[in-house]
Amino acid sequence: MEQQLLVAAVCCLAVVTVIVIAMLVWQRRTTKRLRNRVGALEGGAEIREKELAHMVTTRLPALVQTLNGRPVEIPGPLNPRLGEVAYGRHLDKIVEMFSESGGRAKARADESAKATLKSMMRGVQSLANEQQLAISRMQAQHDDPDVLEGLLKIDHMNAQLGRRAQVSAVLCGSWPGLQRSASPLTDVVRGATSRIRDYLRVQVHSQVSDAVVSRAVEPVVLALAELLDNAARHSQPNTPVEVNFQPAHNGMAIVIDDAGVAMTTEELKRAERLLAGQDTVDINRLGDPPQVGFAVIGVLAARYGFKVSVDTRSPYGGVRAVVFLPTALLTRIDDRPKAKATSKAEAEVAATGPAPAPQPETTVAEEKPSLTANGLPRRRRVSGATAGSTDTASAPAAVPEQRTQPREVPSGEPVRPARRTAAGLGAWQRGTRSGRATVPPDSEGKSPE
Repeated sequence: MEQQLLVAAVCCLAVVTVIVIAMLVWQRRTTKRLRNRVGALEGGAEIREKELAHMVTTRLPALVQTLNGRPVEIPGPLNPRLGEVAYGRHLDKIVEMFSESGGRAKARADESAKATLKSMMRGVQSLANEQQLAISRMQAQHDDPDVLEGLLKIDHMNAQLGRRAQVSAVLCGSWPGLQRSASPLTDVVRGATSRIRDYLRVQVHSQVSDAVVSRAVEPVVLALAELLDNAARHSQPNTPVEVNFQPAHNGMAIVIDDAGVAMTTEELKRAERLLAGQDTVDINRLGDPPQVGFAVIGVLAARYGFKVSVDTRSPYGGVRAVVFLPTALLTRIDDRPKAKATSKAEAEVAATGPAPAPQPETTVAEEKPSLTANGLPRRRRVSGATAGSTDTASAPAAVPEQRTQPREVPSGEPVRPARRTAAGLGAWQRGTRSGRATVPPDSEGKSPE
């Protein structure tokens, strides 16, 4: 009996031992599985924390810089596989919503700023035009050289003011604001030259018979004025800015060379992007102070169908700008009357001769003296003002000699002083005024008493 009890106890002990061993194995496996899961959860939490910190410290600041006008690349998540889980997709959605919201707010602010600036520039343009008319009336009324010299300076400054207002208005979506008839390319360059500060440094070394169609005259003038002003401001004041015409099979190229500072690779890329005119111009990204030249040229080029490029191939070490006008924007007006200058500043450029260009037609034509029945010339009564101003009046109409080599301009010395120009214009006005007041002879060849 005792042996049976002992065997039963041993069997029970063996069963308990097996059960305990099995439980220990199961517990060990469970503990290992739980440890692995806890490790995975801790690793995932760490990855999420790092990813969230990366979004806050890197991705969102880059997005803010992009919205503020600095085109930087927005980095992606640290772990590319994070986009496969819901957490990563939620983070990407946050960045996307932030970008869209910021973009809409920026667009609204940009449109509001453009509308306000455009309205202001319209007022400035209107005042500049009214001031131009007042200056023109004063120039027609006065022939004193001192008065005309001051009026010419005011007129030139007003032309520059009007150009700046035009540029700002065009950048805000407005039109140039002026309508001209078809004009020869030489007159177009002359009109652009009259709107910059250092107009005396511009030299035209070639002439062509092509003209620009009416709808594109003012846009091309404005684009050339910006390029000429940029070339003059970034070069020494004693160096010329050369303009040449290069015919092509499908249009005409206007080449502008300066001897200033060359552009860097980054500046050339930025200029190429702006001159293409494909992107919407953001006035907040034009710098401080705003650099609007290339931006407005790109807008005008895209709107009217011509192309503009800049590079560092200038033979003088500076920058070469090329304005290409396709055949659709060109015409011929050889048999038509010459386009009249729209401002006295353009007339001054033609009189001072910064470039060999055709001069305005003479107002009072020279007539051959009529003869009497005896073959003697008839005498006409003229005033002393007319006689005394004959030689002086012809000075502004002189056509400057065409140059094939760069002209040397001493530093600080203009090609023709403003006072000399004013004196010539004053003499010309006195001559034309006295000529209109002269009484013609009677039919018998006798002057009235």
